[in-house]
Amino acid sequence: MSPGVLRVSLSGNWRGQSGLPGVDVIKQSLSESAAERFLEFDATNLTGWDSRFVAFINKCVALCRDRNLDLRSDGLPEGVRRLVRLANTVPEKKDARVSTSKASFLQNFGEHALMVRQDALQMLRFLGENVLAFINLLRGRAQFRWADAFLVIEQCGPQALGIVAMINCLVGLILAFVGAVELQRFGASIYVSDLVGIATVREMGCIMTGIILCGRTGAAFAAQLGTMKVNEEITALQTFGISPLEFLVLPRMLALILVMPFLCIFADLISILGGFVVSATMLHISPTVYFDRIMHAIQLQSFLLGIGKGSFFGFLVAFAGCYRGMQSGYSAAAVGEATTRAVVTGITAIVASDGIFAVLANALHI
Repeated sequence: MSPGVLRVSLSGNWRGQSGLPGVDVIKQSLSESAAERFLEFDATNLTGWDSRFVAFINKCVALCRDRNLDLRSDGLPEGVRRLVRLANTVPEKKDARVSTSKASFLQNFGEHALMVRQDALQMLRFLGENVLAFINLLRGRAQFRWADAFLVIEQCGPQALGIVAMINCLVGLILAFVGAVELQRFGASIYVSDLVGIATVREMGCIMTGIILCGRTGAAFAAQLGTMKVNEEITALQTFGISPLEFLVLPRMLALILVMPFLCIFADLISILGGFVVSATMLHISPTVYFDRIMHAIQLQSFLLGIGKGSFFGFLVAFAGCYRGMQSGYSAAAVGEATTRAVVTGITAIVASDGIFAVLANALHI
């Protein structure tokens, strides 16, 4: 063997066998003597090889590169030399490796803030487009069909009476029961009717109806429009020169705004009846006394406040459902995500706006 040369003898069959030697033996030999300047191979007794053998030779090439050694590949089979040469011709792209570093808190916070800002701008743009569509409707130039609006009114109005009645009846029962338990301690059970009437008309009737329709109708709007977007029906309408906002969104928004006051009145009546059941069974209050107290407790401004809030909540539900549906992607998963975001957005908007209404009503002494 020539001085300064480390010769590696390769023999046997290297086809997919386990227990094949690695480069550790070569590393140890190089560490024991620092005189080697060349690494060569003797594959005279090699009977077979595959990609595992090529990977072994490629590791040896990397080892020589790290230790500033020259590799002599003359002793390798011609096919191995070509494959190794091909593997080392194109260097690895630095941006091709997947980065596993975690983003910092400030980076995540900034990206989330930018996403919220972008979503808010898109929501304002969608609101402005709906305002323009409504102005076109008033001018008689909108691509709008009242038949579609009446169909949506039927779906979100009469067909929703069952769930609205059940939920608001339970709310009335709960309000009356909690009030009865507390007011009995002070001998003021007669005021349970006042509690149920005022709380139902001003707050619970409209807010519970809004939340119910958000989960029922708002989600349906998002799913319908999202599915139409996946099926490219909205694109087809745009191709024919039909505005999707005027043809699809505006009927849904008008339908829910118009039907919400009637649903709120129905919800108030059902909730008051639920409170009467508890008052009559637990407190033995007669129907005449109960409903007489209700009529004296409820003022016209409180009733109109609840109806106005209900109409506004209907607008929020329709706006959230249509906005998320029109914003949906082009897959089944995107439609599901749009439906979920429509419900979350609608409920959040209802609760937040109800707090604003409470502050304004207190400031205006309503």
